Amino acid sequence: MLLTPRCSDPALSEADRERITSYLLASLSPATRAAYATDWQSFTVWCAERDVLALQATPAQIASWLSSLAEAGRKASGIARARAALSHAFQGQEYNPVKAPGVERVMAGIRRTLGTAPIRKQAATAEIMRDMLAHCPSSLSGQRDQALLALGFAGALRRSELVALTTDDLLFQERGMLVTIRRSKTDQDGSGQTIGIPNGRRLRPVDAVRSWLAASGITQGPVFRSITRHGHLSTQPLSDRSVATIVKTYAQAAGYDSRGFSGHSLRAGFVTSGAQTGQDALALARVTRHKNLSVLQTYVRDDAPFLNHPGEAFL
Repeated sequence: MLLTPRCSDPALSEADRERITSYLLASLSPATRAAYATDWQSFTVWCAERDVLALQATPAQIASWLSSLAEAGRKASGIARARAALSHAFQGQEYNPVKAPGVERVMAGIRRTLGTAPIRKQAATAEIMRDMLAHCPSSLSGQRDQALLALGFAGALRRSELVALTTDDLLFQERGMLVTIRRSKTDQDGSGQTIGIPNGRRLRPVDAVRSWLAASGITQGPVFRSITRHGHLSTQPLSDRSVATIVKTYAQAAGYDSRGFSGHSLRAGFVTSGAQTGQDALALARVTRHKNLSVLQTYVRDDAPFLNHPGEAFL
């Protein structure tokens, strides 16, 4: 279990310290808290094996633990998360050894040695998406999956954003549908962002969502819900892992290698399809909600390296 960071200033009252502690915890999403808890448990076990109290660990001991993770084959991104977990645990203390220069240099060495390039999943482009949607059956679960895939692609939605949608977040209009994302990876404060979803002529995501809501009878609450093997609709939303499973299932059904796909393939597929058809980067960013165009560029998969090649005009 992750150590709850606490403010240790003796000048504050217990009530003040408790209030600060509650907001320290609220700074993290449930998923991040769970991940940090796993890393903290790993660190405390490592310390116990060396007769070290975790909360009294020195920068050298922390650097040694991080180095052991690298030697054990953990990726640089995972080690960076482990370091962040420790730093969070030391919040509120007078001294945070994780931020010592020596630890910073060790992390820099780990990144340089292991590399930081992420393994990118295949983009489910518009063409691939058409193939996948063609394999959605007419059953209740099939209609849900069709709506989830089509909307996830059309809105360039993250899997966590998809499963968090409720009926209050959807507003059907003549030209399509407005979707409000209440909270996202880059909007942890919950300011909310609204994007437009056109129905289009091929994938028709708005029609798919309408059909799913009508077939399921959902009028309020989570839009995408689990369904039992007997066909009973749950009141609970799908898990974000279910999105990845659904994407892989229909990629496989359409004849693609499902190992290359994940929930992120929907978002990457929208951006890649936009780039392949020459869409303006700023227009794409309005849908994806990227503030940094260089980050948006990393979503483009080089599936068609010669498409719209500038050299065609003069080579």
